[in-house]
Amino acid sequence: MRLTTKGRFAVTAMMDIALRAAEGPVALAGVSERQKISLSYLEQLFGKLRRCKLVDSVRGPGGGYCIARPLHQITVADIIRAVDEQLDATQCGGREDCHGEHPCMTHDLWTTLNAKMYEYLAAVTLDELVEQQKQGLTTQPSSVIVEDKRLDPRPHARGGREKAVAIA
Repeated sequence: MRLTTKGRFAVTAMMDIALRAAEGPVALAGVSERQKISLSYLEQLFGKLRRCKLVDSVRGPGGGYCIARPLHQITVADIIRAVDEQLDATQCGGREDCHGEHPCMTHDLWTTLNAKMYEYLAAVTLDELVEQQKQGLTTQPSSVIVEDKRLDPRPHARGGREKAVAIA
């Protein structure tokens, strides 16, 4: 399971354009230079983003791309889906044939993880990401809970204590 560069670059480029929306259409050459993403790769991604009506293109001098909808109406999941990014933790690609013709023992676990990933990405809007960037935040605020628990009750046992960290 991984989010490839296709999805990461699409989100990054959309943020770049959204941050510069007040200046008018944004040229992909500028996005390419600022974000260190190949211009030809961006052109491919933006063709898909345009077909999904997430961006509009403006031709001619001063042309480029602008966001097609209000930022609060575009989620990270929308962007990732638009560029054909597949987030799938299952071994079988969701076909339920991990073990020949049957799903493996952990198929439901990975399927649930897929759903949770998309649920999270669908809850994060481009507007939120842009506001975080403007405020200098690189991650969403979260609370961290540290739990100290013993792996083995014997004090001389290997491993001793483990600190579990959960992000709430």
